Amino acid sequence: MTFIERRAIISLSSVMSLRMIGLFMILPVFSLYTNQLAGSTPTLIGVALGIYGLTQGVFQIPFGMLSDHIGRKKMIVLGLILFTLGSLIAAFTHSMVGMILARALQGTGAVGSTIIAMLADLTSEKQRTKAMAGMGISIGLSFSVAFVMGPVLLSFTQVPGMFLIGALLSLVAIFILLFIVPKPAQIAWHADTEPEPSQFIAILKHGGLARLNIGIFILHAILTASFVAIPLTLRYIVGLQNQQQWLLYFPVLLLAFCLTIPIIVIAEKKQRVKTCFVGAILLLGAAECVLWTAATTLWRSGIGLLLFFTAFSILEAFLPSLVSRMAPPSRKGTALGIYSSAQFLGIFVGGLLGGWLYGLFGLTNVYLFCLILCLCWAIVALFMKLPQTKA
Repeated sequence: MTFIERRAIISLSSVMSLRMIGLFMILPVFSLYTNQLAGSTPTLIGVALGIYGLTQGVFQIPFGMLSDHIGRKKMIVLGLILFTLGSLIAAFTHSMVGMILARALQGTGAVGSTIIAMLADLTSEKQRTKAMAGMGISIGLSFSVAFVMGPVLLSFTQVPGMFLIGALLSLVAIFILLFIVPKPAQIAWHADTEPEPSQFIAILKHGGLARLNIGIFILHAILTASFVAIPLTLRYIVGLQNQQQWLLYFPVLLLAFCLTIPIIVIAEKKQRVKTCFVGAILLLGAAECVLWTAATTLWRSGIGLLLFFTAFSILEAFLPSLVSRMAPPSRKGTALGIYSSAQFLGIFVGGLLGGWLYGLFGLTNVYLFCLILCLCWAIVALFMKLPQTKA
Protein backbone atom coordinates (compact mmCIF):
# COMPACT_ATOMS: atom_id res chain seq x y z
CA MET A 1 0.00 0.00 0.00
CA THR A 2 1.42 3.37 -1.05
CA PHE A 3 1.76 6.48 1.11
CA ILE A 4 -1.06 8.17 -0.84
CA GLU A 5 -3.35 5.18 -0.26
CA ARG A 6 -2.65 5.12 3.49
CA ARG A 7 -3.18 8.87 3.69
CA ALA A 8 -6.45 8.58 1.77
CA ILE A 9 -7.78 5.80 4.01
CA ILE A 10 -6.91 7.59 7.26
CA SER A 11 -8.10 11.05 6.19
CA LEU A 12 -11.35 9.96 4.50
CA SER A 13 -12.14 7.64 7.41
CA SER A 14 -11.64 10.65 9.69
CA VAL A 15 -14.08 12.71 7.62
CA MET A 16 -16.68 9.95 7.78
CA SER A 17 -16.07 9.35 11.51
CA LEU A 18 -16.40 13.01 12.51
CA ARG A 19 -19.73 13.23 10.72
CA MET A 20 -20.92 9.97 12.27
CA ILE A 21 -19.98 11.13 15.77
CA GLY A 22 -21.81 14.41 15.26
CA LEU A 23 -24.88 12.49 14.15
CA PHE A 24 -25.00 9.59 16.61
CA MET A 25 -23.88 11.24 19.86
CA ILE A 26 -27.37 12.76 19.98
CA LEU A 27 -29.12 9.37 19.81
CA PRO A 28 -28.91 8.38 23.52
CA VAL A 29 -30.30 11.74 24.69
CA PHE A 30 -32.52 12.84 21.80
CA SER A 31 -35.91 11.62 23.01
CA LEU A 32 -35.25 13.04 26.49
CA TYR A 33 -34.60 16.49 25.00
CA THR A 34 -37.31 16.59 22.35
CA ASN A 35 -39.87 15.39 24.90
CA GLN A 36 -39.66 18.93 26.33
CA LEU A 37 -39.89 20.95 23.08
CA ALA A 38 -42.97 22.97 22.17
CA GLY A 39 -45.49 20.88 20.26
CA SER A 40 -43.83 17.60 21.23
CA THR A 41 -45.78 14.35 20.86
CA PRO A 42 -44.47 10.78 20.93
CA THR A 43 -45.08 10.40 17.19
CA LEU A 44 -43.23 13.63 16.37
CA ILE A 45 -40.30 12.54 18.57
CA GLY A 46 -40.03 9.44 16.44
CA VAL A 47 -40.32 11.44 13.21
CA ALA A 48 -37.60 13.87 14.34
CA LEU A 49 -35.32 11.00 15.34
CA GLY A 50 -35.72 9.09 12.09
CA ILE A 51 -36.35 11.66 9.37
CA TYR A 52 -32.68 12.15 8.61
CA GLY A 53 -32.75 8.54 7.41
CA LEU A 54 -35.42 9.42 4.84
CA THR A 55 -33.47 12.34 3.40
CA GLN A 56 -30.23 10.31 3.52
CA GLY A 57 -31.89 7.54 1.52
CA VAL A 58 -33.30 10.00 -1.03
CA PHE A 59 -30.09 11.99 -1.59
CA GLN A 60 -27.41 9.27 -1.24
CA ILE A 61 -27.39 8.03 -4.84
CA PRO A 62 -27.92 11.49 -6.48
CA PHE A 63 -24.95 12.86 -4.50
CA GLY A 64 -22.76 10.02 -5.73
CA MET A 65 -23.88 10.43 -9.35
CA LEU A 66 -23.33 14.21 -9.30
CA SER A 67 -19.86 13.70 -7.87
CA ASP A 68 -18.94 11.75 -11.04
CA HIS A 69 -19.53 14.94 -13.04
CA ILE A 70 -18.63 17.92 -10.84
CA GLY A 71 -16.09 16.43 -8.46
CA ARG A 72 -15.99 14.38 -5.25
CA LYS A 73 -14.64 17.09 -2.95
CA LYS A 74 -17.19 19.67 -4.08
CA MET A 75 -20.11 17.34 -3.33
CA ILE A 76 -18.67 16.22 0.02
CA VAL A 77 -18.11 19.85 1.07
CA LEU A 78 -21.70 20.67 0.03
CA GLY A 79 -22.99 17.72 2.08
CA LEU A 80 -20.99 18.70 5.15
CA ILE A 81 -22.21 22.30 4.88
CA LEU A 82 -25.82 21.08 4.74
CA PHE A 83 -25.17 18.91 7.81
CA THR A 84 -23.62 21.91 9.60
CA LEU A 85 -26.61 24.12 8.79
CA GLY A 86 -29.01 21.43 10.02
CA SER A 87 -27.03 21.11 13.25
CA LEU A 88 -27.12 24.87 13.82
CA ILE A 89 -30.88 25.02 13.28
CA ALA A 90 -31.33 22.10 15.70
CA ALA A 91 -29.22 23.91 18.30
CA PHE A 92 -31.36 27.04 18.27
CA THR A 93 -34.87 25.73 17.61
CA HIS A 94 -37.42 25.51 20.43
CA SER A 95 -40.16 23.60 18.60
CA MET A 96 -40.69 20.10 17.24
CA VAL A 97 -41.39 21.46 13.77
CA GLY A 98 -38.03 23.24 13.78
CA MET A 99 -36.27 20.08 15.03
CA ILE A 100 -37.85 17.93 12.31
CA LEU A 101 -36.77 20.40 9.62
CA ALA A 102 -33.26 20.56 11.11
CA ARG A 103 -32.87 16.78 11.19
CA ALA A 104 -34.20 16.51 7.62
CA LEU A 105 -31.61 19.08 6.52
CA GLN A 106 -28.85 17.14 8.29
CA GLY A 107 -29.82 14.10 6.26
CA THR A 108 -29.65 15.90 2.91
CA GLY A 109 -25.89 16.01 3.35
CA ALA A 110 -25.73 12.39 2.15
CA VAL A 111 -22.01 12.10 1.51
CA GLY A 112 -21.42 8.47 2.51
CA SER A 113 -21.50 7.02 -1.01
CA THR A 114 -19.41 9.90 -2.36
CA ILE A 115 -16.71 9.39 0.29
CA ILE A 116 -16.58 5.70 -0.59
CA ALA A 117 -16.34 6.54 -4.30
CA MET A 118 -13.49 8.96 -3.58
CA LEU A 119 -11.68 6.30 -1.56
CA ALA A 120 -12.02 4.01 -4.59
CA ASP A 121 -10.48 6.76 -6.78
CA LEU A 122 -7.48 6.97 -4.46
CA THR A 123 -6.78 3.24 -3.99
CA SER A 124 -5.85 0.48 -6.38
CA GLU A 125 -8.26 -2.37 -6.94
CA LYS A 126 -5.82 -4.66 -5.15
CA GLN A 127 -5.95 -2.56 -1.96
CA ARG A 128 -9.62 -1.58 -2.11
CA THR A 129 -10.95 -4.36 0.11
CA LYS A 130 -8.49 -3.38 2.86
CA ALA A 131 -9.42 0.28 2.39
CA MET A 132 -13.14 -0.40 2.72
CA ALA A 133 -12.52 -2.64 5.74
CA GLY A 134 -10.51 0.15 7.39
CA MET A 135 -13.32 2.62 6.83
CA GLY A 136 -15.86 0.12 8.15
CA ILE A 137 -13.86 -0.32 11.36
CA SER A 138 -13.65 3.46 11.83
CA ILE A 139 -17.42 3.78 11.41
CA GLY A 140 -18.03 1.05 13.98
CA LEU A 141 -15.68 2.71 16.47
CA SER A 142 -17.30 6.10 15.82
CA PHE A 143 -20.70 4.64 16.62
CA SER A 144 -19.46 3.34 19.99
CA VAL A 145 -17.57 6.55 20.82
CA ALA A 146 -20.65 8.63 19.95
CA PHE A 147 -22.89 6.61 22.26
CA VAL A 148 -20.62 7.29 25.22
CA MET A 149 -19.89 10.89 24.23
CA GLY A 150 -23.54 11.94 24.17
CA PRO A 151 -24.40 11.35 27.83
CA VAL A 152 -20.89 12.47 28.93
CA LEU A 153 -21.22 15.79 27.10
CA LEU A 154 -24.62 16.24 28.71
CA SER A 155 -22.76 16.61 32.01
CA PHE A 156 -20.99 19.70 30.66
CA THR A 157 -23.48 21.21 28.23
CA GLN A 158 -27.11 20.96 27.18
CA VAL A 159 -28.34 19.19 24.05
CA PRO A 160 -28.23 22.42 21.96
CA GLY A 161 -24.53 22.61 22.82
CA MET A 162 -24.10 19.05 21.52
CA PHE A 163 -25.61 20.08 18.19
CA LEU A 164 -23.11 22.95 18.08
CA ILE A 165 -20.29 20.45 18.73
CA GLY A 166 -21.65 18.36 15.85
CA ALA A 167 -21.51 21.43 13.60
CA LEU A 168 -17.92 22.09 14.72
CA LEU A 169 -16.90 18.49 13.97
CA SER A 170 -18.38 18.89 10.49
CA LEU A 171 -16.27 22.00 9.91
CA VAL A 172 -13.17 20.08 11.06
CA ALA A 173 -14.10 17.37 8.54
CA ILE A 174 -14.24 20.02 5.78
CA PHE A 175 -10.73 21.20 6.76
CA ILE A 176 -9.39 17.62 6.59
CA LEU A 177 -11.07 17.09 3.23
CA LEU A 178 -9.68 20.26 1.66
CA PHE A 179 -6.15 20.22 3.07
CA ILE A 180 -5.25 16.61 3.97
CA VAL A 181 -7.23 14.26 1.71
CA PRO A 182 -5.22 13.72 -1.52
CA LYS A 183 -6.67 14.89 -4.82
CA PRO A 184 -7.52 11.96 -7.13
CA ALA A 185 -5.57 11.86 -10.37
CA GLN A 186 -8.86 11.16 -12.13
CA ILE A 187 -12.48 10.52 -11.27
CA ALA A 188 -13.78 7.19 -12.48
CA TRP A 189 -16.88 5.10 -12.06
CA HIS A 190 -16.20 1.93 -10.02
CA ALA A 191 -18.52 -1.06 -10.35
CA ASP A 192 -17.47 -2.34 -6.92
CA THR A 193 -18.39 0.87 -5.05
CA GLU A 194 -20.88 2.92 -7.10
CA PRO A 195 -24.46 2.14 -8.14
CA GLU A 196 -25.58 1.83 -11.75
CA PRO A 197 -29.27 2.83 -12.12
CA SER A 198 -29.84 0.49 -15.08
CA GLN A 199 -29.05 -2.49 -12.83
CA PHE A 200 -31.45 -1.61 -9.99
CA ILE A 201 -34.26 -3.93 -11.09
CA ALA A 202 -31.95 -6.92 -11.51
CA ILE A 203 -30.45 -6.44 -8.06
CA LEU A 204 -33.87 -5.92 -6.44
CA LYS A 205 -34.97 -9.25 -7.91
CA HIS A 206 -31.93 -11.09 -6.53
CA GLY A 207 -33.40 -13.30 -3.80
CA GLY A 208 -30.37 -13.50 -1.53
CA LEU A 209 -29.63 -9.78 -1.70
CA ALA A 210 -33.31 -8.96 -1.14
CA ARG A 211 -33.22 -10.89 2.14
CA LEU A 212 -30.09 -9.03 3.23
CA ASN A 213 -31.76 -5.72 2.34
CA ILE A 214 -34.75 -6.72 4.44
CA GLY A 215 -32.30 -7.53 7.23
CA ILE A 216 -30.55 -4.15 7.25
CA PHE A 217 -33.94 -2.41 7.02
CA ILE A 218 -35.20 -4.28 10.09
CA LEU A 219 -31.94 -3.88 12.02
CA HIS A 220 -31.95 -0.10 11.73
CA ALA A 221 -35.70 0.15 12.25
CA ILE A 222 -35.14 -1.70 15.54
CA LEU A 223 -32.19 0.54 16.46
CA THR A 224 -34.15 3.76 15.93
CA ALA A 225 -37.38 2.53 17.50
CA SER A 226 -35.48 1.23 20.52
CA PHE A 227 -33.79 4.57 21.06
CA VAL A 228 -37.09 6.33 21.08
CA ALA A 229 -37.75 4.29 24.22
CA ILE A 230 -34.40 3.41 25.86
CA PRO A 231 -33.37 6.90 27.13
CA LEU A 232 -36.88 7.51 28.47
CA THR A 233 -36.95 4.07 30.12
CA LEU A 234 -33.63 4.70 31.85
CA ARG A 235 -34.77 8.11 33.06
CA TYR A 236 -38.39 7.58 34.10
CA ILE A 237 -38.62 3.85 34.90
CA VAL A 238 -35.11 2.95 36.09
CA GLY A 239 -34.54 6.42 37.60
CA LEU A 240 -31.12 7.04 36.03
CA GLN A 241 -30.45 10.75 35.60
CA ASN A 242 -29.66 12.02 32.09
CA GLN A 243 -26.07 12.94 32.94
CA GLN A 244 -25.44 9.54 34.56
CA GLN A 245 -26.52 7.34 31.67
CA TRP A 246 -23.00 7.21 30.20
CA LEU A 247 -21.96 5.24 33.31
CA LEU A 248 -24.19 2.45 31.99
CA TYR A 249 -23.42 2.83 28.27
CA PHE A 250 -19.64 2.84 28.63
CA PRO A 251 -19.07 -0.55 30.31
CA VAL A 252 -21.87 -2.14 28.28
CA LEU A 253 -20.39 -1.00 24.95
CA LEU A 254 -16.86 -2.00 26.01
CA LEU A 255 -17.98 -5.48 27.02
CA ALA A 256 -20.12 -5.84 23.88
CA PHE A 257 -17.07 -4.98 21.75
CA CYS A 258 -14.97 -7.58 23.59
CA LEU A 259 -17.64 -10.22 22.97
CA THR A 260 -18.25 -9.29 19.33
CA ILE A 261 -14.71 -9.64 17.97
CA PRO A 262 -14.09 -13.31 18.95
CA ILE A 263 -17.58 -14.31 17.80
CA ILE A 264 -16.96 -12.84 14.33
CA VAL A 265 -13.48 -14.40 14.09
CA ILE A 266 -14.73 -17.85 15.14
CA ALA A 267 -17.71 -17.64 12.76
CA GLU A 268 -15.43 -16.88 9.81
CA LYS A 269 -12.76 -19.45 10.66
CA LYS A 270 -15.21 -22.27 11.42
CA GLN A 271 -17.55 -21.33 8.53
CA ARG A 272 -20.43 -20.86 10.96
CA VAL A 273 -21.50 -17.49 9.62
CA LYS A 274 -25.13 -18.47 9.13
CA THR A 275 -25.35 -20.01 12.61
CA CYS A 276 -23.89 -16.88 14.21
CA PHE A 277 -25.97 -14.62 11.97
CA VAL A 278 -29.28 -16.23 12.94
CA GLY A 279 -28.11 -16.53 16.53
CA ALA A 280 -27.37 -12.80 16.65
CA ILE A 281 -30.88 -12.04 15.40
CA LEU A 282 -32.33 -14.20 18.17
CA LEU A 283 -29.97 -12.52 20.66
CA LEU A 284 -31.32 -9.15 19.52
CA GLY A 285 -34.82 -10.49 20.11
CA ALA A 286 -33.79 -11.63 23.58
CA ALA A 287 -32.49 -8.12 24.30
CA GLU A 288 -35.81 -6.60 23.30
CA CYS A 289 -37.63 -9.19 25.44
CA VAL A 290 -35.52 -8.24 28.49
CA LEU A 291 -36.13 -4.54 27.88
CA TRP A 292 -39.85 -5.18 27.40
CA THR A 293 -40.46 -7.34 30.45
CA ALA A 294 -37.70 -6.65 32.96
CA ALA A 295 -36.00 -3.29 32.38
CA THR A 296 -37.18 -1.84 35.69
CA THR A 297 -33.84 -1.92 37.51
CA LEU A 298 -30.35 -0.80 36.55
CA TRP A 299 -28.79 -4.24 36.31
CA ARG A 300 -31.64 -5.67 34.24
CA SER A 301 -31.42 -2.72 31.88
CA GLY A 302 -27.66 -3.31 31.68
CA ILE A 303 -28.21 -6.94 30.68
CA GLY A 304 -30.74 -5.90 28.03
CA LEU A 305 -28.38 -3.27 26.61
CA LEU A 306 -25.41 -5.67 26.64
CA LEU A 307 -27.39 -8.23 24.63
CA PHE A 308 -28.63 -5.46 22.33
CA PHE A 309 -25.23 -3.93 21.49
CA THR A 310 -23.51 -7.32 21.14
CA ALA A 311 -26.14 -8.55 18.69
CA PHE A 312 -26.25 -5.24 16.83
CA SER A 313 -22.45 -5.15 16.43
CA ILE A 314 -22.32 -8.71 15.10
CA LEU A 315 -25.11 -8.11 12.59
CA GLU A 316 -23.71 -4.73 11.53
CA ALA A 317 -20.39 -6.44 10.79
CA PHE A 318 -21.84 -9.41 8.90
CA LEU A 319 -24.45 -7.72 6.71
CA PRO A 320 -22.31 -5.50 4.41
CA SER A 321 -19.74 -8.29 4.13
CA LEU A 322 -22.43 -10.74 3.01
CA VAL A 323 -23.83 -8.25 0.49
CA SER A 324 -20.36 -7.76 -0.96
CA ARG A 325 -19.79 -11.51 -1.25
CA MET A 326 -23.21 -12.31 -2.67
CA ALA A 327 -23.42 -9.53 -5.26
CA PRO A 328 -22.16 -10.19 -8.81
CA PRO A 329 -18.76 -8.45 -9.16
CA SER A 330 -19.98 -6.12 -11.94
CA ARG A 331 -22.99 -5.07 -9.83
CA LYS A 332 -21.43 -4.84 -6.38
CA GLY A 333 -21.67 -1.04 -6.21
CA THR A 334 -25.34 -1.16 -7.19
CA ALA A 335 -26.04 -3.83 -4.56
CA LEU A 336 -24.32 -1.78 -1.85
CA GLY A 337 -26.21 1.36 -2.95
CA ILE A 338 -29.58 -0.36 -2.60
CA TYR A 339 -28.45 -1.88 0.70
CA SER A 340 -27.52 1.59 1.99
CA SER A 341 -30.90 3.00 0.93
CA ALA A 342 -32.70 0.16 2.72
CA GLN A 343 -30.68 0.96 5.86
CA PHE A 344 -31.68 4.62 5.84
CA LEU A 345 -35.31 3.84 5.08
CA GLY A 346 -35.30 1.51 8.09
CA ILE A 347 -34.06 4.37 10.28
CA PHE A 348 -36.99 6.54 9.20
CA VAL A 349 -39.66 3.84 9.52
CA GLY A 350 -38.29 2.72 12.89
CA GLY A 351 -38.39 6.24 14.28
CA LEU A 352 -41.88 6.89 12.91
CA LEU A 353 -43.41 3.63 14.16
CA GLY A 354 -41.47 3.71 17.44
CA GLY A 355 -42.83 7.16 18.29
CA TRP A 356 -46.35 6.30 17.14
CA LEU A 357 -46.44 3.07 19.19
CA TYR A 358 -45.03 4.88 22.24
CA GLY A 359 -47.88 7.39 22.09
CA LEU A 360 -50.54 4.76 21.42
CA PHE A 361 -49.58 1.86 23.68
CA GLY A 362 -46.93 3.16 26.07
CA LEU A 363 -43.17 3.17 26.31
CA THR A 364 -42.33 -0.48 26.97
CA ASN A 365 -44.52 -1.79 24.15
CA VAL A 366 -42.08 -0.29 21.66
CA TYR A 367 -39.80 -3.16 22.68
CA LEU A 368 -42.57 -5.66 21.91
CA PHE A 369 -42.78 -4.24 18.38
CA CYS A 370 -39.01 -4.66 18.01
CA LEU A 371 -39.23 -8.24 19.32
CA ILE A 372 -41.84 -9.07 16.68
CA LEU A 373 -39.58 -7.60 13.99
CA CYS A 374 -36.70 -9.78 15.24
CA LEU A 375 -38.80 -12.94 15.04
CA CYS A 376 -39.93 -12.11 11.50
CA TRP A 377 -36.34 -11.46 10.47
CA ALA A 378 -35.15 -14.72 12.06
CA ILE A 379 -37.65 -16.65 9.93
CA VAL A 380 -36.41 -14.92 6.78
CA ALA A 381 -32.76 -15.53 7.69
CA LEU A 382 -33.30 -19.16 8.64
CA PHE A 383 -34.08 -20.05 5.03
CA MET A 384 -31.27 -17.97 3.52
CA LYS A 385 -28.36 -19.54 1.69
CA LEU A 386 -25.37 -17.47 2.71
CA PRO A 387 -22.12 -17.48 0.73
CA GLN A 388 -19.39 -19.60 2.26
CA THR A 389 -16.05 -18.18 3.24
CA LYS A 390 -12.67 -19.83 2.92
CA ALA A 391 -11.61 -21.80 5.97
